[in-house]
Amino acid sequence: MAHDAGQHCDHHAALHGLGHGHAHGLAAGHLDRAMACGVGLNVAFVAVEVAAGVWAGSLALLADAGHNAGDVLGLLLAWGAAWLARRPPSPRYTWGLRRATIYAALANAVLLLTACGAILWEALHRLRDAEPVAAPAVIAVAAVGVVINTLTALLFIRGQRDANVRGAFLHMVADAAVSAGVVVAGLVIWITGLRWIDPLVSIVISAVIMAGTWGLFRESLDLALDAVPRGFDPAAATAALAAIPGVSGVHDLHVWGASTSEHALTVHLVASAGADHARVLAAAGAVVRDQLHVAHWTIQIEDEAAGTACPQRPADML
Repeated sequence: MAHDAGQHCDHHAALHGLGHGHAHGLAAGHLDRAMACGVGLNVAFVAVEVAAGVWAGSLALLADAGHNAGDVLGLLLAWGAAWLARRPPSPRYTWGLRRATIYAALANAVLLLTACGAILWEALHRLRDAEPVAAPAVIAVAAVGVVINTLTALLFIRGQRDANVRGAFLHMVADAAVSAGVVVAGLVIWITGLRWIDPLVSIVISAVIMAGTWGLFRESLDLALDAVPRGFDPAAATAALAAIPGVSGVHDLHVWGASTSEHALTVHLVASAGADHARVLAAAGAVVRDQLHVAHWTIQIEDEAAGTACPQRPADML
């Protein structure tokens, strides 16, 4: 069997995850500053919110503080993973450590879902025996949370194509919305004196967070299991490669997430009799890079004229 194998990448810097300014809009320096500001703001706010929640007897505030603490951990995980992703490949880790961003996103989602379960459990108990709440304190602290979480979310608004960065952004947006909900709950309690509003808001908060986190959990789990990344259409990719002049067949196409922001691809192309393998290979590389937006790929050319089928070729192509 005659084979030509080619391996290509667009920019060498793109092989290093979030490094060298190729993080889908967030350069490494900007990401580091955003993470540092986000962590600092949220650590300070968590401390204030816990103290205020204990003093005011508000489970809603404590629930929001617990979620914010989870987000601080999530930001630290995302930050650490982004730093690891920038480390160059080595003889032992030939892909580098880019997949750390996938596992950080998955760990972040699991931690948030677990925390929400604990909050729901406590809130359901408090519905039966609601405690008094200092509504003015709840309103004031939650209002500060709206501002801080909104400012933090804006730091990550440019990195939405990276699941690791998008997770941080979505959590901050959710926190801002949740804090706004706590403000509303505080106003209702202040006006009506209904104590059960506080645990009810905690339940709603947890449900909203779990709904928002579930998508991140599914996406990061898929990436960890090497599923086809979301937004990538294998059928369209096969059709684009099959349309290249000189290609008579496409098979053994595999695509997976090299990180939360990069795709990797391998494929076998069958070259028609008389086709220039070098031209087919160059054209296929251009399609993968420019149309499919894949960061790293390996393309194997098989010579149809050789008369020996690839053992990985489907039966309907033999």
